[in-house]
This record gives sequence, C-alpha cells and structure tokens, in this order.
Amino acid sequence: MKNRKTYSEIMRSRDTKKFKTPRESVLDIYIQMIIDESLFKRKKELLETKVNEAIDTRNEGLFMKASAEYRKLFSKTL
Repeated sequence: MKNRKTYSEIMRSRDTKKFKTPRESVLDIYIQMIIDESLFKRKKELLETKVNEAIDTRNEGLFMKASAEYRKLFSKTL
C-alpha cells in the first residue's frame, strides 16, 4: 500500500509562514526618503562648491569635471 499523508499533515509540512514576504511599513519608506533627500542635497552642495571654486580659480578642467557630475546628478532624479 502506498504511504499517503492526510490533508492536515500536508498542510503542516508546507509551513505556510515561510512563504509570507516581509512588508515595509510606511514609516520605513518615509525614513528612507528623508535619508535619500539629505544625501542628494549634500552632494549637490559639494558639487556647487567645486564648480564655484573652479570658476574662481579659472580651472577649466575642474569646472568641466564638476559640472558634468552636477548634470549627471540631476539627470538621475528626472
């Protein structure tokens, strides 16, 4: 005779709890948004400082590099 399991044994062996995916809370998402915005603003400030410094010192190489990074930063946000 075949070794058959009952329905309840099959359901217990499936362990349905492991199939549930963790849910992010709204608070977690909001915190991540604040962190991302803070990092964006800081990077923007640093690049603006580099661009202004390059203009003040008439350093064309630094200006081109910093302005390219600045444009790249804003192209990612769009």
